[in-house]
Amino acid sequence: MIITIGGLPGTGTTTMSKLIAEKYNLKHVCAGFIFRDMAKEKNMTLQEFSKYAEEHPEIDKEIDKKQVELAKKGNIVLEGRLAAWMLKNNNINPTLSIWLRAPPMVRCERISERENEDINTALTKMINRENSEKKRYKEIYNIDIDDLSIYDIVIDSSTWNINGVFNIICEAIDNLENK
Repeated sequence: MIITIGGLPGTGTTTMSKLIAEKYNLKHVCAGFIFRDMAKEKNMTLQEFSKYAEEHPEIDKEIDKKQVELAKKGNIVLEGRLAAWMLKNNNINPTLSIWLRAPPMVRCERISERENEDINTALTKMINRENSEKKRYKEIYNIDIDDLSIYDIVIDSSTWNINGVFNIICEAIDNLENK
């Protein structure tokens, strides 16, 4: 089974990916964790590293290549904004592709709480990060991150609590024709 879970920062992708991986005994790989680790290695903040990545497309390509290699092995939840796109572009059909979304201020509040930052700082960082990513994805892969047509399910994670979103995803997985 190969499941992709994508969404903008603060939509709950990491929470859902971990829960799904645990329930279905799948490996969890998060592109964001890889990106954060790379930023730490260079002693940069996430924002600094995002800007750096705009000038160094090999960073995104390395992360995306790793995801594709791991997907080929199966039994995985791939978490990342480009995970579904990378599989599609490499002729790998995920079992299920999910996109989580939520209104910007809901996402900003979640990020603010998670990062222990004031709301205005979190909002500025979130907007800058999203703009940087959107630019990189378009320039490197010609992918419009706002195109959700490749996803099997799009869920607004602000409509339900964690258990509600988790139950929707589990219901979809449990009722797949070809797991």
